Amino acid sequence: MPPKRSKNMGDIRDFLSKQTNSPSGSSSRASVQPEGPKPPQGFTPTRPKEENDSDFTVQHSHEFTVKFNQASYEYTVQCNQLCTVLEAIKSNEKCNEKIKCADENIIIQLGKEDKKSIVATHFPCSCIDDGESLIISCRAEKVEGKIQHSKIVHPKEHYSVFYIDTVGGLHTKTKELFKNNDVKQFKNLCVYGEKGISVAEALKRDGRFIDDLGYFELSNNQDPKRLTVCTQKVEKLHQKQFKIRLPKDKKEHNGKPQESPSNNSQSKCERRSGSEIVYLAQQEGIRVKTAVKETSGDVDTNKIYELLREQFPDLKRWMESRFPGDLYQEALNLRKENFGKIQHSFSEVHRVRKLLELGKSVCKVVVKDVSMGTGFVLFDTFILTNAHLFKGYVEGKELQQDVEVYAIFDYEKSEPETNLYYFRAENTFTDFDADLDYAVLELNPEGSKPNQQTRAQNIKVPPGLLSEFGPLPANGEACIIGHPAGGVKKMDPTCIIETDKRGQAVDEHLYQYKNLVIIKTISDWLKKHGIDEILIGGSKAGKVATYHTFMYHGASGSPVFDGLGRVFGLHTAGYICESVNSDESVIEYAIPLLTIFENFVGNLKESENEELLKKAEKAAKRNPHLKEILSAEEPMEVS
Repeated sequence: MPPKRSKNMGDIRDFLSKQTNSPSGSSSRASVQPEGPKPPQGFTPTRPKEENDSDFTVQHSHEFTVKFNQASYEYTVQCNQLCTVLEAIKSNEKCNEKIKCADENIIIQLGKEDKKSIVATHFPCSCIDDGESLIISCRAEKVEGKIQHSKIVHPKEHYSVFYIDTVGGLHTKTKELFKNNDVKQFKNLCVYGEKGISVAEALKRDGRFIDDLGYFELSNNQDPKRLTVCTQKVEKLHQKQFKIRLPKDKKEHNGKPQESPSNNSQSKCERRSGSEIVYLAQQEGIRVKTAVKETSGDVDTNKIYELLREQFPDLKRWMESRFPGDLYQEALNLRKENFGKIQHSFSEVHRVRKLLELGKSVCKVVVKDVSMGTGFVLFDTFILTNAHLFKGYVEGKELQQDVEVYAIFDYEKSEPETNLYYFRAENTFTDFDADLDYAVLELNPEGSKPNQQTRAQNIKVPPGLLSEFGPLPANGEACIIGHPAGGVKKMDPTCIIETDKRGQAVDEHLYQYKNLVIIKTISDWLKKHGIDEILIGGSKAGKVATYHTFMYHGASGSPVFDGLGRVFGLHTAGYICESVNSDESVIEYAIPLLTIFENFVGNLKESENEELLKKAEKAAKRNPHLKEILSAEEPMEVS
């Protein structure tokens, strides 16, 4: 019998999006940082991490009212699922009939107070208060441009909501800020952004501001001298009111588009003016090449170099000790060479096709109300993932009674296009090893699809990857397939960092920071959190594969493939650095699957689980690497 849907289980789609309590998207489990000197302002120390994510969407139900002018009747809109505010409004048949214009021409006023705040049509319904009143009006011209907002709407805790006055601040009197000046009839625009994105991204995605807004700052209405630059994150802006300020020497563009932030950028607003670059060099110690690249060319680069030399007199000597001679340039050349190899390897159609086929066995693992990660089918109905996803919820070889685990397959597109299906896992682990950080679980073979109360027909667990296991390569290409950040399935081609080059790779990452204090702080934190274990001479140096990847959070348990399509590693953990501008990986690592399989087989033999051992032998019979492990004699016990 398939596991019964518990009353409080909700929709499996609630597990498709993650909720994070910090921009980094790290696990919501509390972490204790060791005491010590405080790091420089704007820098969060490096920490080793396990890429599990938690907090799931809860049942969503609220209502609000809609009017079409100040004197009209109010219509009640009942919203029972996460969606945009306009989608919620149109779910009311009467309201849908009354909207006679294109979506881009709609203005939605928030609250009954006359001409105060307006929200975008794609504003999350979760950020509309229960019992709120909205007023809808249509305009002759477009108010919003076509924007690429996220199709997945999250609970309100995911967002920062803030207000931008329609009357601009410094140097805006002669500048256009909005696509349609009808918005100036209202006091401010209510803007939202997912925690972790920049102010510039939030305003660009909003759609009501001009496309070439460029570099700008926000002045706080409560404290006009307190400024937020467009590259900063939106977290601290929640429920605050601002005015847009533009730089004094901002040039007119004569109708030519500027560089503007893309939806996945967190760092650029536009090409900065010369005075802004000098200011940032004074304040941040930014890279000179970056500064020159982002300016229009009228900046005094000599002045920037002089400022950097004055700010960090010991930096050059320290860097030369870390990168003697041409070592850094050699490292860059090597990276380019490796990238070329990766491109060549994974540009061959047959390899890509094989990876996509094998990727069907990769699943998103949801430990309800605990964590999210990735896993893959080992053989039959057994999946392999990381043990740390269940940390704190394991009693012996069993999960705590109230913990539910789901394996979600085919989650490759966001709703409503997704065609996912899922299986419930048994609460007893088939095998579990905290030291090697792996867990094997058995799935109930009867799969389901979202919102189905009964089992779905003809849904089977995909083929296992055990037969594709291979040895840990010392170098070469690699590819990770998983569900980073709890999102849709992704693949990341990368390159294995050889054991003797890991220290160099870490140094290369540190080299990008020009603030000596930050560099030393990161280096100290890396050592405190055990990075030496994976470097030459460390206890894990020869026991893991290392690489760089964007798959930080939610990707624990992903399979790592080599250039031939053999799966050799279980993507497990690494070290990330949350700096001023980004959440970056210093280095990541995977545990060899042959090591895990050897331990798994040993445990099966020790427990005399002959039935499962035969299944494993059957799945592995054509793999010479696994046959060698299976045929190895157990060491004789010495009394």
